[in-house]
Amino acid sequence: MYKRICIIILDGVGIGELPDAANYGDEGAHTLGNIFTKRGKLDLPNLYAMGLGHITNAKLPKIGNPTAAYGRMATKTLAKDTTSGHWELAGIVMDPPFATFTSFPEALLDDWLKQAKSEGLLPKNLPGVVSGQIACSSTSSTFSETLRWLGNRPASGTQIIQELGEAHIQTGAPIVYTSADSVFQVAAHEEIIPVEKLYRLCQLAREMLVGDNIVGRVIARPFIGTPGNFTRTKNRKDYSMPPVCETILDSLEKKGYTTLGIGKIEDIFCGHGIAHSIYTSSNESGIEATIKALETDDKHTIIFTNLVDFDMHYGHRNDVEGFAVTLESFDAHLPRLTAALKPSDLLIITSDHGCDPTTPSTDHSREYVPILVHGAGVQPISLGTRCSLTDVAATISEILIHKPWAIGESFLQQCLDVA
Repeated sequence: MYKRICIIILDGVGIGELPDAANYGDEGAHTLGNIFTKRGKLDLPNLYAMGLGHITNAKLPKIGNPTAAYGRMATKTLAKDTTSGHWELAGIVMDPPFATFTSFPEALLDDWLKQAKSEGLLPKNLPGVVSGQIACSSTSSTFSETLRWLGNRPASGTQIIQELGEAHIQTGAPIVYTSADSVFQVAAHEEIIPVEKLYRLCQLAREMLVGDNIVGRVIARPFIGTPGNFTRTKNRKDYSMPPVCETILDSLEKKGYTTLGIGKIEDIFCGHGIAHSIYTSSNESGIEATIKALETDDKHTIIFTNLVDFDMHYGHRNDVEGFAVTLESFDAHLPRLTAALKPSDLLIITSDHGCDPTTPSTDHSREYVPILVHGAGVQPISLGTRCSLTDVAATISEILIHKPWAIGESFLQQCLDVA
Protein backbone atom coordinates (compact mmCIF):
# COMPACT_ATOMS: atom_id res chain seq x y z
CA MET A 1 0.00 0.00 0.00
CA TYR A 2 1.08 3.58 -0.57
CA LYS A 3 2.97 5.41 2.18
CA ARG A 4 3.46 8.77 0.49
CA ILE A 5 1.24 10.77 -1.85
CA CYS A 6 2.39 13.56 -4.17
CA ILE A 7 -0.34 15.88 -5.46
CA ILE A 8 0.56 18.29 -8.25
CA ILE A 9 -1.91 21.05 -9.12
CA LEU A 10 -1.62 22.43 -12.65
CA ASP A 11 -3.31 25.68 -11.64
CA GLY A 12 -5.93 26.79 -14.16
CA VAL A 13 -5.68 23.75 -16.45
CA GLY A 14 -9.30 22.85 -17.22
CA ILE A 15 -10.60 20.19 -19.61
CA GLY A 16 -14.02 21.37 -20.74
CA GLU A 17 -17.01 23.37 -19.58
CA LEU A 18 -19.14 22.12 -16.70
CA PRO A 19 -22.90 21.78 -17.31
CA ASP A 20 -23.55 25.07 -15.49
CA ALA A 21 -20.71 27.00 -17.19
CA ALA A 22 -23.13 29.37 -18.93
CA ASN A 23 -24.24 30.65 -15.51
CA TYR A 24 -20.68 31.93 -15.04
CA GLY A 25 -20.22 33.32 -18.54
CA ASP A 26 -18.00 30.37 -19.45
CA GLU A 27 -19.99 28.58 -22.12
CA GLY A 28 -17.55 26.98 -24.57
CA ALA A 29 -14.58 27.14 -22.20
CA HIS A 30 -12.09 24.29 -22.64
CA THR A 31 -8.61 25.33 -21.56
CA LEU A 32 -6.67 22.37 -22.97
CA GLY A 33 -8.84 21.69 -26.00
CA ASN A 34 -9.13 25.31 -27.09
CA ILE A 35 -5.38 25.88 -26.75
CA PHE A 36 -4.76 22.79 -28.88
CA THR A 37 -7.28 23.91 -31.51
CA LYS A 38 -6.19 27.54 -31.69
CA ARG A 39 -2.48 26.78 -31.71
CA GLY A 40 -2.75 23.74 -33.95
CA LYS A 41 -0.54 21.63 -31.72
CA LEU A 42 0.24 20.89 -28.09
CA ASP A 43 3.31 18.71 -27.64
CA LEU A 44 2.63 16.76 -24.44
CA PRO A 45 3.97 13.26 -25.19
CA ASN A 46 4.32 12.22 -21.55
CA LEU A 47 0.89 13.46 -20.47
CA TYR A 48 -0.63 11.86 -23.56
CA ALA A 49 1.14 8.61 -22.68
CA MET A 50 -0.47 8.72 -19.24
CA GLY A 51 -3.89 9.07 -20.86
CA LEU A 52 -4.66 12.80 -20.99
CA GLY A 53 -6.16 12.54 -24.47
CA HIS A 54 -8.34 9.57 -23.44
CA ILE A 55 -10.26 11.64 -20.86
CA THR A 56 -13.90 12.19 -21.83
CA ASN A 57 -14.23 15.09 -24.28
CA ALA A 58 -10.55 15.96 -23.91
CA LYS A 59 -10.29 17.22 -27.53
CA LEU A 60 -6.66 16.08 -27.48
CA PRO A 61 -4.76 13.31 -29.28
CA LYS A 62 -5.23 9.75 -28.05
CA ILE A 63 -1.76 8.26 -28.32
CA GLY A 64 -1.19 4.59 -27.57
CA ASN A 65 -2.45 2.77 -24.52
CA PRO A 66 -2.54 4.86 -21.32
CA THR A 67 0.03 4.16 -18.61
CA ALA A 68 -1.94 5.79 -15.76
CA ALA A 69 -5.49 5.94 -14.48
CA TYR A 70 -7.22 8.94 -16.05
CA GLY A 71 -10.46 10.87 -15.78
CA ARG A 72 -12.02 14.24 -15.04
CA MET A 73 -13.61 15.79 -11.96
CA ALA A 74 -16.42 18.31 -11.54
CA THR A 75 -16.26 21.11 -9.00
CA LYS A 76 -19.21 20.70 -6.64
CA THR A 77 -18.69 24.07 -4.94
CA LEU A 78 -20.64 26.69 -6.89
CA ALA A 79 -17.53 28.73 -7.62
CA LYS A 80 -14.39 28.75 -9.75
CA ASP A 81 -11.76 30.29 -7.51
CA THR A 82 -8.42 28.94 -6.34
CA THR A 83 -9.29 28.64 -2.67
CA SER A 84 -12.56 26.78 -3.24
CA GLY A 85 -10.89 24.42 -5.70
CA HIS A 86 -8.03 23.51 -3.38
CA TRP A 87 -10.30 23.21 -0.37
CA GLU A 88 -12.57 20.87 -2.29
CA LEU A 89 -9.60 18.72 -3.26
CA ALA A 90 -8.84 18.59 0.47
CA GLY A 91 -12.39 17.53 1.35
CA ILE A 92 -14.49 20.70 1.81
CA VAL A 93 -17.44 21.82 -0.32
CA MET A 94 -18.17 25.49 0.40
CA ASP A 95 -21.93 26.03 0.73
CA PRO A 96 -22.66 28.86 0.25
CA PRO A 97 -19.54 29.76 -1.73
CA PHE A 98 -17.40 32.83 -1.15
CA ALA A 99 -18.94 36.16 -2.17
CA THR A 100 -18.05 37.81 -5.47
CA PHE A 101 -18.31 41.51 -6.28
CA THR A 102 -18.46 43.95 -9.15
CA SER A 103 -17.43 46.61 -6.62
CA PHE A 104 -16.86 46.59 -2.89
CA PRO A 105 -19.09 48.57 -0.50
CA GLU A 106 -17.75 52.09 -0.19
CA ALA A 107 -18.42 52.16 3.55
CA LEU A 108 -16.19 49.10 3.95
CA LEU A 109 -13.41 50.73 1.92
CA ASP A 110 -13.76 53.94 3.94
CA ASP A 111 -13.34 52.00 7.19
CA TRP A 112 -10.38 50.13 5.72
CA LEU A 113 -8.52 53.30 4.70
CA LYS A 114 -9.38 55.05 7.94
CA GLN A 115 -7.62 52.25 9.81
CA ALA A 116 -4.76 52.29 7.31
CA LYS A 117 -4.23 56.04 7.81
CA SER A 118 -4.30 55.65 11.58
CA GLU A 119 -1.43 53.16 11.28
CA GLY A 120 0.57 55.39 8.94
CA LEU A 121 0.35 53.00 6.01
CA LEU A 122 -0.44 55.61 3.35
CA PRO A 123 1.88 58.40 2.17
CA LYS A 124 0.97 61.92 3.28
CA ASN A 125 2.82 64.11 0.76
CA LEU A 126 3.59 63.13 -2.81
CA PRO A 127 4.92 65.33 -5.60
CA GLY A 128 4.40 64.21 -9.16
CA VAL A 129 7.96 62.92 -9.31
CA VAL A 130 9.30 60.69 -6.52
CA SER A 131 13.07 60.86 -5.92
CA GLY A 132 13.56 61.41 -9.65
CA GLN A 133 12.75 57.76 -10.26
CA ILE A 134 9.12 57.90 -11.38
CA ALA A 135 8.29 60.43 -14.08
CA CYS A 136 4.64 61.47 -14.33
CA SER A 137 3.14 63.36 -17.23
CA SER A 138 1.82 66.00 -14.86
CA THR A 139 2.42 67.04 -11.30
CA SER A 140 -0.27 66.85 -8.68
CA SER A 141 -1.15 68.54 -5.44
CA THR A 142 -0.13 66.96 -2.18
CA PHE A 143 -2.00 63.98 -0.82
CA SER A 144 -5.55 64.88 0.10
CA GLU A 145 -6.96 63.72 3.38
CA THR A 146 -10.25 63.09 1.56
CA LEU A 147 -8.64 60.83 -1.05
CA ARG A 148 -10.06 57.34 -1.00
CA TRP A 149 -8.95 54.69 -3.50
CA LEU A 150 -8.55 54.00 -7.20
CA GLY A 151 -10.39 51.37 -9.22
CA ASN A 152 -12.84 49.29 -7.20
CA ARG A 153 -13.99 47.29 -10.19
CA PRO A 154 -13.27 44.00 -11.97
CA ALA A 155 -10.06 44.25 -13.97
CA SER A 156 -7.01 42.49 -15.30
CA GLY A 157 -4.17 43.09 -12.88
CA THR A 158 -1.66 43.91 -15.60
CA GLN A 159 -4.04 46.32 -17.34
CA ILE A 160 -5.27 48.22 -14.30
CA ILE A 161 -1.78 49.24 -13.19
CA GLN A 162 -1.18 50.69 -16.66
CA GLU A 163 -4.48 52.56 -16.46
CA LEU A 164 -4.23 53.81 -12.88
CA GLY A 165 -0.56 53.52 -11.98
CA GLU A 166 0.25 57.16 -12.72
CA ALA A 167 -2.70 58.41 -10.65
CA HIS A 168 -1.54 56.11 -7.86
CA ILE A 169 1.94 57.65 -7.98
CA GLN A 170 0.53 61.17 -7.92
CA THR A 171 -1.93 60.58 -5.09
CA GLY A 172 -0.74 57.62 -3.06
CA ALA A 173 -4.19 56.04 -3.26
CA PRO A 174 -4.10 52.22 -3.38
CA ILE A 175 -5.53 50.52 -6.47
CA VAL A 176 -8.36 48.15 -5.55
CA TYR A 177 -9.79 45.63 -7.99
CA THR A 178 -11.50 42.26 -8.22
CA SER A 179 -12.56 39.72 -10.84
CA ALA A 180 -15.28 37.17 -11.45
CA ASP A 181 -13.58 35.17 -8.69
CA SER A 182 -13.77 35.85 -4.97
CA VAL A 183 -10.75 38.13 -4.59
CA PHE A 184 -9.92 41.56 -3.17
CA GLN A 185 -6.69 42.73 -4.79
CA VAL A 186 -4.60 45.73 -3.81
CA ALA A 187 -1.95 47.05 -6.19
CA ALA A 188 0.69 49.58 -5.13
CA HIS A 189 4.01 50.83 -6.47
CA GLU A 190 6.82 49.65 -4.23
CA GLU A 191 8.26 53.19 -4.03
CA ILE A 192 4.90 54.69 -3.05
CA ILE A 193 3.61 52.10 -0.60
CA PRO A 194 6.51 49.86 0.46
CA VAL A 195 5.87 46.12 0.33
CA GLU A 196 5.61 45.62 4.10
CA LYS A 197 3.04 48.42 4.36
CA LEU A 198 1.10 46.94 1.45
CA TYR A 199 1.07 43.59 3.24
CA ARG A 200 -0.35 45.25 6.34
CA LEU A 201 -3.01 46.98 4.21
CA CYS A 202 -4.02 43.55 2.95
CA GLN A 203 -4.05 42.09 6.44
CA LEU A 204 -6.47 44.84 7.50
CA ALA A 205 -8.69 44.09 4.51
CA ARG A 206 -8.60 40.38 5.31
CA GLU A 207 -9.84 41.09 8.84
CA MET A 208 -12.73 43.17 7.49
CA LEU A 209 -13.83 40.95 4.58
CA VAL A 210 -15.95 38.51 6.57
CA GLY A 211 -19.65 37.77 7.00
CA ASP A 212 -21.69 38.91 3.99
CA ASN A 213 -18.51 40.36 2.49
CA ILE A 214 -16.38 37.23 2.85
CA VAL A 215 -13.94 36.67 0.00
CA GLY A 216 -11.67 33.73 -0.63
CA ARG A 217 -8.44 35.69 -0.92
CA VAL A 218 -6.99 39.14 -0.38
CA ILE A 219 -3.95 39.57 -2.61
CA ALA A 220 -1.13 42.10 -2.39
CA ARG A 221 0.03 43.06 -5.89
CA PRO A 222 3.20 45.20 -5.75
CA PHE A 223 4.54 46.73 -8.95
CA ILE A 224 7.46 48.87 -10.11
CA GLY A 225 8.37 51.00 -13.11
CA THR A 226 7.31 54.26 -14.71
CA PRO A 227 4.11 55.36 -16.49
CA GLY A 228 3.63 53.27 -19.60
CA ASN A 229 6.08 50.68 -18.33
CA PHE A 230 4.73 49.29 -15.07
CA THR A 231 5.44 45.65 -14.21
CA ARG A 232 4.33 43.51 -11.28
CA THR A 233 7.02 42.13 -9.02
CA LYS A 234 7.40 38.70 -7.43
CA ASN A 235 6.47 40.12 -4.01
CA ARG A 236 2.84 39.07 -4.38
CA LYS A 237 1.33 37.75 -1.16
CA ASP A 238 -2.01 35.98 -0.65
CA TYR A 239 -4.19 36.19 2.46
CA SER A 240 -6.76 33.41 2.51
CA MET A 241 -9.46 32.51 4.99
CA PRO A 242 -8.63 29.56 7.22
CA PRO A 243 -10.61 26.48 6.10
CA VAL A 244 -14.17 26.58 7.42
CA CYS A 245 -13.93 22.99 8.69
CA GLU A 246 -11.45 20.15 8.95
CA THR A 247 -9.63 19.18 5.78
CA ILE A 248 -7.92 15.88 5.01
CA LEU A 249 -4.64 17.69 5.79
CA ASP A 250 -5.88 18.48 9.31
CA SER A 251 -7.00 14.90 9.82
CA LEU A 252 -3.66 13.55 8.67
CA GLU A 253 -1.86 15.93 11.03
CA LYS A 254 -3.88 14.55 13.96
CA LYS A 255 -2.76 11.07 12.97
CA GLY A 256 0.89 12.09 13.04
CA TYR A 257 1.32 12.50 9.28
CA THR A 258 2.86 15.67 7.89
CA THR A 259 2.35 17.70 4.72
CA LEU A 260 4.93 19.65 2.73
CA GLY A 261 3.33 22.53 0.82
CA ILE A 262 5.19 23.70 -2.29
CA GLY A 263 4.26 26.98 -3.98
CA LYS A 264 1.26 28.86 -2.57
CA ILE A 265 -0.26 25.85 -0.76
CA GLU A 266 0.45 27.24 2.71
CA ASP A 267 -1.25 30.53 1.81
CA ILE A 268 -4.34 28.78 0.42
CA PHE A 269 -4.83 26.80 3.63
CA CYS A 270 -3.55 29.56 5.98
CA GLY A 271 -0.99 27.06 7.21
CA HIS A 272 -3.65 24.66 8.54
CA GLY A 273 -2.46 21.07 8.17
CA ILE A 274 0.79 22.18 6.52
CA ALA A 275 3.86 21.18 8.56
CA HIS A 276 6.46 22.77 6.29
CA SER A 277 6.42 24.99 3.21
CA ILE A 278 8.65 25.86 0.30
CA TYR A 279 7.69 29.07 -1.48
CA THR A 280 8.59 29.10 -5.16
CA SER A 281 9.01 31.82 -7.77
CA SER A 282 8.01 29.85 -10.86
CA ASN A 283 6.78 26.51 -12.18
CA GLU A 284 10.41 25.53 -12.75
CA SER A 285 11.35 26.11 -9.12
CA GLY A 286 8.19 24.30 -7.98
CA ILE A 287 8.98 21.27 -10.13
CA GLU A 288 12.58 21.18 -8.91
CA ALA A 289 11.45 21.42 -5.27
CA THR A 290 8.98 18.58 -5.83
CA ILE A 291 11.58 16.33 -7.46
CA LYS A 292 14.04 17.03 -4.65
CA ALA A 293 11.39 16.23 -2.03
CA LEU A 294 10.50 12.97 -3.77
CA GLU A 295 14.16 11.97 -3.94
CA THR A 296 15.33 13.00 -0.47
CA ASP A 297 12.38 13.73 1.85
CA ASP A 298 11.13 10.79 3.91
CA LYS A 299 9.50 12.75 6.72
CA HIS A 300 6.45 14.12 4.84
CA THR A 301 3.55 11.85 3.91
CA ILE A 302 1.92 14.37 1.58
CA ILE A 303 3.84 16.49 -0.92
CA PHE A 304 1.33 19.07 -2.16
CA THR A 305 2.52 21.28 -5.02
CA ASN A 306 0.82 24.18 -6.79
CA LEU A 307 2.26 25.22 -10.16
CA VAL A 308 0.71 28.65 -10.70
CA ASP A 309 2.36 29.97 -13.86
CA PHE A 310 -0.29 28.51 -16.21
CA ASP A 311 -2.97 30.58 -14.50
CA MET A 312 -1.13 33.67 -13.23
CA HIS A 313 1.11 34.49 -16.17
CA TYR A 314 -0.83 33.15 -19.13
CA GLY A 315 -4.48 32.28 -18.47
CA HIS A 316 -5.33 35.65 -16.93
CA ARG A 317 -3.46 37.43 -19.71
CA ASN A 318 -5.06 35.45 -22.56
CA ASP A 319 -1.60 34.36 -23.65
CA VAL A 320 -2.28 31.15 -25.58
CA GLU A 321 1.31 30.63 -26.69
CA GLY A 322 2.75 31.21 -23.22
CA PHE A 323 0.23 28.80 -21.69
CA ALA A 324 1.04 26.15 -24.29
CA VAL A 325 4.81 26.47 -23.91
CA THR A 326 4.50 26.23 -20.12
CA LEU A 327 2.41 23.06 -20.44
CA GLU A 328 5.05 21.61 -22.75
CA SER A 329 7.76 22.53 -20.27
CA PHE A 330 5.95 20.69 -17.47
CA ASP A 331 5.52 17.69 -19.73
CA ALA A 332 9.25 17.65 -20.46
CA HIS A 333 9.96 17.42 -16.72
CA LEU A 334 7.39 14.67 -16.13
CA PRO A 335 9.79 11.71 -16.69
CA ARG A 336 12.05 13.11 -13.96
CA LEU A 337 9.07 13.41 -11.60
CA THR A 338 7.92 9.86 -12.18
CA ALA A 339 11.50 8.52 -11.98
CA ALA A 340 11.81 10.11 -8.51
CA LEU A 341 8.81 8.14 -7.20
CA LYS A 342 9.50 5.30 -4.79
CA PRO A 343 7.55 2.01 -5.08
CA SER A 344 5.30 3.10 -2.20
CA ASP A 345 4.54 6.55 -3.70
CA LEU A 346 1.33 7.60 -5.44
CA LEU A 347 1.30 10.55 -7.84
CA ILE A 348 -1.91 12.53 -8.50
CA ILE A 349 -1.85 15.24 -11.18
CA THR A 350 -4.93 17.44 -11.32
CA SER A 351 -6.13 21.06 -11.24
CA ASP A 352 -8.35 23.43 -9.27
CA HIS A 353 -10.35 25.16 -12.05
CA GLY A 354 -9.96 26.29 -15.64
CA CYS A 355 -8.47 29.51 -16.99
CA ASP A 356 -9.08 29.37 -20.74
CA PRO A 357 -6.78 31.91 -22.44
CA THR A 358 -8.67 31.69 -25.74
CA THR A 359 -11.86 33.36 -24.48
CA PRO A 360 -12.43 37.14 -24.18
CA SER A 361 -12.56 36.81 -20.39
CA THR A 362 -9.37 37.06 -18.34
CA ASP A 363 -11.00 35.30 -15.38
CA HIS A 364 -11.00 31.67 -14.28
CA SER A 365 -13.37 29.40 -16.21
CA ARG A 366 -15.92 26.95 -14.82
CA GLU A 367 -14.57 23.64 -16.12
CA TYR A 368 -13.95 20.02 -15.33
CA VAL A 369 -10.37 19.36 -14.25
CA PRO A 370 -8.25 16.43 -15.43
CA ILE A 371 -6.97 13.77 -13.07
CA LEU A 372 -4.08 11.40 -13.74
CA VAL A 373 -3.04 8.81 -11.16
CA HIS A 374 0.33 7.04 -11.41
CA GLY A 375 2.11 4.59 -9.14
CA ALA A 376 3.04 0.96 -8.64
CA GLY A 377 -0.03 -1.20 -9.08
CA VAL A 378 -2.20 1.53 -10.62
CA GLN A 379 -4.12 0.16 -13.58
CA PRO A 380 -4.34 2.23 -16.80
CA ILE A 381 -8.11 2.57 -16.71
CA SER A 382 -10.67 5.33 -17.02
CA LEU A 383 -11.83 6.84 -13.75
CA GLY A 384 -14.74 8.36 -15.66
CA THR A 385 -16.31 11.64 -14.62
CA ARG A 386 -16.08 12.24 -10.88
CA CYS A 387 -18.85 14.21 -9.19
CA SER A 388 -16.57 16.21 -6.91
CA LEU A 389 -12.96 17.17 -6.33
CA THR A 390 -13.41 15.76 -2.82
CA ASP A 391 -12.77 12.32 -4.35
CA VAL A 392 -9.07 13.15 -3.95
CA ALA A 393 -9.50 13.64 -0.18
CA ALA A 394 -11.62 10.48 0.02
CA THR A 395 -8.88 8.49 -1.72
CA ILE A 396 -6.16 9.85 0.57
CA SER A 397 -8.33 9.04 3.58
CA GLU A 398 -8.78 5.44 2.45
CA ILE A 399 -5.04 5.03 1.90
CA LEU A 400 -3.70 6.65 5.06
CA ILE A 401 -6.53 6.84 7.59
CA HIS A 402 -8.22 3.63 6.45
CA LYS A 403 -11.76 4.97 6.63
CA PRO A 404 -14.16 6.85 4.34
CA TRP A 405 -14.07 10.63 4.15
CA ALA A 406 -17.36 12.35 5.03
CA ILE A 407 -17.85 13.49 1.44
CA GLY A 408 -16.55 12.19 -1.85
CA GLU A 409 -15.85 8.75 -3.28
CA SER A 410 -12.43 7.13 -3.22
CA PHE A 411 -11.04 5.93 -6.55
CA LEU A 412 -8.37 3.73 -4.92
CA GLN A 413 -9.99 0.37 -5.55
CA GLN A 414 -10.90 1.40 -9.07
CA CYS A 415 -7.23 2.22 -9.72
CA LEU A 416 -6.08 -1.11 -8.31
CA ASP A 417 -8.79 -3.27 -9.84
CA VAL A 418 -7.13 -5.90 -12.01
CA ALA A 419 -10.31 -7.75 -12.90
